[in-house]
Amino acid sequence: MLAIIVANVRRRRARTFLTAAGIAIGVAAVVALLALSDGLNRTAGQLVHLGKADLGIFQRDASDPTSSVLPLSMVSRIRAQNVVADATPVQLVVDAIPGAPGSFVFGLIRNGFVDRSLVLTAGAPAAPGRVEVGDVLAQKQHLRVGEGIALAHRRFLISGLFHAGTGYVDTGVVATLPDAQALANRTPEEVTTFAVRLAPQVSSQRGERQLTNTIPGVVAISRPGQAARAGVNNELISKAVGLIVVLALIIGALAVANTMLAAILERRRELALLATVGWSGRQLGELVLGEALAVSMLGTVFGLVLGVAASGLLPGALGLGEFISPDLNASSLGLASLIGMLIGTIGAIYPMWRVVRMRPVLALALR
Repeated sequence: MLAIIVANVRRRRARTFLTAAGIAIGVAAVVALLALSDGLNRTAGQLVHLGKADLGIFQRDASDPTSSVLPLSMVSRIRAQNVVADATPVQLVVDAIPGAPGSFVFGLIRNGFVDRSLVLTAGAPAAPGRVEVGDVLAQKQHLRVGEGIALAHRRFLISGLFHAGTGYVDTGVVATLPDAQALANRTPEEVTTFAVRLAPQVSSQRGERQLTNTIPGVVAISRPGQAARAGVNNELISKAVGLIVVLALIIGALAVANTMLAAILERRRELALLATVGWSGRQLGELVLGEALAVSMLGTVFGLVLGVAASGLLPGALGLGEFISPDLNASSLGLASLIGMLIGTIGAIYPMWRVVRMRPVLALALR
């Protein structure tokens, strides 16, 4: 039967190629979007653990972690919790760095533990009207100590360069907390988040639960998936993945069904002849299913290759290249492969039903 399947798939090469190409596009879209979603998840995890924090505190029900608004005075209440060893406020500013729309400006207080985690590689620390630039951003934009840099509606002097060892931080800029608040159009009494280090022997789950329950209106996040689910970008991409999966299954299955039905109509006499020489309806159905799966396999393989290539281009196309790097893993590739093979299985259902119900005598009489 395998030889017949291969021969039939190769018999109509143009039709097979077009059907496989449709499947490949759907599979590639799933791979690329899953890689982007996983990359966002990883970046969100880094944001929660800024400066090696155990968790971050954000405004409850904020549309996005970066849009959180919390009162600066809350820091004393957080530090007073018995599960907390230290807490420091952070102001995040997005879309303020020219040529790096996905990068952040980090507003930090001097000598807070997040500020202490940065390694100053050149120049001096940030001061009012002066900023530190991440070494990766400095290299990409050819920035040096003593030069000026425009951030949003203000111009700052670069006082130093730093290295944090984390991609999204090293492509960012560190400013004083008041300067960052001004860039974000926040009052001096408002910040985005508080980075928290827990006391020894306190688990992240316990600290997260106590801080969330004790302080009204906030949510403590210690796991990357929580931060990603709180973000609009990741939510939109997750919904897009689901939509693409459904569309790929529907469109791909229809394409496979159309191809297999056309093949059955062209080969009615051949299939009837196989039935008269002893092939059962089940064997004829398996033949149709095998051909559908063969086409789907070709489309899936090409789709995986195309998706891996596209995943590297998608962040840049969305303006997030500096912020997100795609994260391809075996589970994403496995899910995309499963979808590709499901397309063949679903698309073969109706053609299988048709060929099983075929009456060999009438089919042989047709010319």
